[in-house]
Amino acid sequence: MNAVLQFVAKAVIVVAAVWAPLTSAAETQPGAEPNFDQNRALRVSQAAIGQAPGDYAFTRADGQRVSLSQYRGKPLVVHFVYTGCYQVCPTTTRFVAGAVKEAQRTLGADSFQTLTIGFNLPYDTPTAMKAYARQHGLSLANWSFLSPDAASVERLTQEFGFSYLQTPNGFDHVLQVTIMDADGRIYRQLYGESFDLPLLVEPLKALLTGEPVAAPVLGKWIERVRLLCTIYDPSAGKYRLNYAIVIEILIGASIIAVGAGSLLNEWRKHRKRSSSA
Repeated sequence: MNAVLQFVAKAVIVVAAVWAPLTSAAETQPGAEPNFDQNRALRVSQAAIGQAPGDYAFTRADGQRVSLSQYRGKPLVVHFVYTGCYQVCPTTTRFVAGAVKEAQRTLGADSFQTLTIGFNLPYDTPTAMKAYARQHGLSLANWSFLSPDAASVERLTQEFGFSYLQTPNGFDHVLQVTIMDADGRIYRQLYGESFDLPLLVEPLKALLTGEPVAAPVLGKWIERVRLLCTIYDPSAGKYRLNYAIVIEILIGASIIAVGAGSLLNEWRKHRKRSSSA
């Protein structure tokens, strides 16, 4: 019975976490028509989970042409903006920057990549995306600012489950951050101007630790231990080393070492007795 109650409680928390930020995601400005369908936006966003968007082409802020498939091989964090936004988009982007920075500190700067995509074509040009990044001080490693081809914007946003509606004063749109796995499938959708850091870091950690290891490479083993040994400290708003796990690992290693030493010692005694006989 307790297990059932715990499951129901967790379900209520998940629904509340998704619903509350989404329902406030529409960018309300004077004169905007209140006809952004939030219920439909949630359904569309959630339906995209498990899907793999097509291999879309983009122009990076530095002018280089890239494709979505070039970012496969590592988890990917994606969020959409329009550079003419002066309210919610900049606030959300700065929060995402802080969350990505903490995720990089916790998981490693090269463990995943981040994309910010401008959806208001023809205005969100590479030049505009570059200015947007510079204006908000966004210069983290492995973060690209992209302009899609105008003809592909509608299908691109649909496949990511990103809903938006043009208004007289800009756009009402979902405040959505998408987490994709290394194979390009949508793994998780996050909502709101802000969210608890574990909502970003934990899915990325799960994707990283769940990757098959081709060979017992020491560097990869150490990295996996580092990922598993970090926990979120809500009071500090950061991830820190989980000393309990570290102590358990050290104790376990000590027991193994003592056991191995005892076996080696017994083997030497046995060999000595055999040679004496």
